[in-house]
Amino acid sequence: MTDAPLSLTGFDIAGMDRRQGGRPEPRVRVGNKAAAALEQGRARLLVTAAMFAMAFGAVGVKLVDATVLAGGAEPSAPHAAARNAHNGRADIVDRNGVLLATSLTTQSLYADPKLILDPMEAAQQLATVLPDLDQKALVADLKADKRFVWIRRNLGPKQQYEINRLGIPGIAFQREERRIYPQGNLAAHVVGFTGIDNQGLMGIEQAFDKKLKEMDGPLQLSIDVRMQHILRKELTTTIDDFRAIGAAGMVMDVKTGEILAMVSLPDFDPHSPPAPIEDQDLDPRFNRNTLGVYEMGSTFKIFNTAMALESGKVRLHDMYDTTRPIRIGRFTISDYHPVNHWMDVPDIFRESSNIGSVRMAEQVGPAGQKDFMAKLGFLKPVNLEIPELGWPMVPNPWREVNMMTISFGHGMSVSPVHTVTAAAGMVNGGVFHPATVLKREKGEEIPGTRVISERTSDVMRKLMRLVVTEGTAKMAEVPGYVVGGKTGTAEKVKNKGYSRSSRISSFLGAFPMHDPKYVVYVMVDEPKGSKKTFGYATGGWVGAPTVGRIVQQIGPLLGVRPVDAQSPEIIQALAINPAQAKPVTTQLASFPTGGQR
Repeated sequence: MTDAPLSLTGFDIAGMDRRQGGRPEPRVRVGNKAAAALEQGRARLLVTAAMFAMAFGAVGVKLVDATVLAGGAEPSAPHAAARNAHNGRADIVDRNGVLLATSLTTQSLYADPKLILDPMEAAQQLATVLPDLDQKALVADLKADKRFVWIRRNLGPKQQYEINRLGIPGIAFQREERRIYPQGNLAAHVVGFTGIDNQGLMGIEQAFDKKLKEMDGPLQLSIDVRMQHILRKELTTTIDDFRAIGAAGMVMDVKTGEILAMVSLPDFDPHSPPAPIEDQDLDPRFNRNTLGVYEMGSTFKIFNTAMALESGKVRLHDMYDTTRPIRIGRFTISDYHPVNHWMDVPDIFRESSNIGSVRMAEQVGPAGQKDFMAKLGFLKPVNLEIPELGWPMVPNPWREVNMMTISFGHGMSVSPVHTVTAAAGMVNGGVFHPATVLKREKGEEIPGTRVISERTSDVMRKLMRLVVTEGTAKMAEVPGYVVGGKTGTAEKVKNKGYSRSSRISSFLGAFPMHDPKYVVYVMVDEPKGSKKTFGYATGGWVGAPTVGRIVQQIGPLLGVRPVDAQSPEIIQALAINPAQAKPVTTQLASFPTGGQR
């Protein structure tokens, strides 16, 4: 038998498998299935890895934003400004774009009491960074059954950093805005302030609260920071010199009604405003210019004289008996320094005669006087853009005795802004422009109402100039600026009567009187005389020189070119017919300059 090599040819594996009852797939088919499964698994792994990568990437971006971009440093000024413009509170600026109020991004600290492990320990740790923290109250808050407790609002970056280092579970920061006032006290009564939640609580901040949250650009006021500085400085000096309890002042453009400066003293820091106090004379938050109403004294003779001349019943050359006091009922009306001769209108105005003012008012009568005062806006609050506005105190009924006292500034109380706005209409050609603390745009139509004729306005300019050159306000004269005006001194009402030891001394000036552009007003509350003023603290000694110093400084800033007051053109423009004007008597000329009302 011959051995032959083993051959697998024809070996029937499939047949053998069939005999064993199995039906396996051919070997090549088994390999295709394994490859497909491998590819499918690989694809699933790639998708899963991509999803994990995206998830971790998103978390990473959030962490970078929270720790580096947002929390690590304060935002840059341009980005902060853009965010404030669209999402926060708009800036407030002066007429030249100087910043008066803006918002800065800050961090406020809060806690979730449910996540605080040890309230006592947490409070002690926070006190190391915030030493003025009330730990007892904080512990009570952190033990409370609530999920949110404010700990401290508007923290600085350093405080935020130090608290973060403490690593206390359950405390966190929330981004907020804090209102900042770069000029501090300077325009506090005009701009106002906001509360802890950025809600306007006073001044422009309150009046335009909604608009400031919606505006894209800044809100521009009529106030000029430069003039505000000058006015505040001079009022402060006057308060110190005369040991007064307060003062107020304004500068107004007579052609537009724009208030270029408004200061009320004492004032306050809008970053930490004090609580109101009952005595408004001492309350730093009390705006004497707009909220306070006072008997204005002899400055009211501007309006009494204009009323008399405008009525046509009184002429410039008419003469009046001012030699004897006027008695009505139990009241006696006399002059501060009586004279023993009759006076015409220029004399009465120059020497500030109460008796002469009453005689002129009698020609018009109570009804005519009330109508004229209503035309000047004295019977209702002024229409100004801030909420702190005082209601005038007017007589009801308006009787003859009221007409008499009102003619020289008693028996009726109005705010300084009432007085300044009406006075602007007396010198600007006779048109009353409502006061405003918002800047008027160039070419904007200025609302106005004619209250007196141009002829009467021209006469009033001449009379007001006469008060400075020959009357009770010689200390207001400033070379080159042709100042005119009227002094005022009024006893304050206290305990239902007049106090001889407490007075309001004021001066209302305008310049230049041959072409008036600005009114400057100063009111000083309870000034005391000194050796320097021979014991006097009346408007001529207190208000007039203060206005003079103010005009000297703001004139160049306003672009008012100095002129020669003795030039023929100026003299002619302001001259009163010599036949209609009486010289000052020897008796009056010997009296100290400015010692009258």
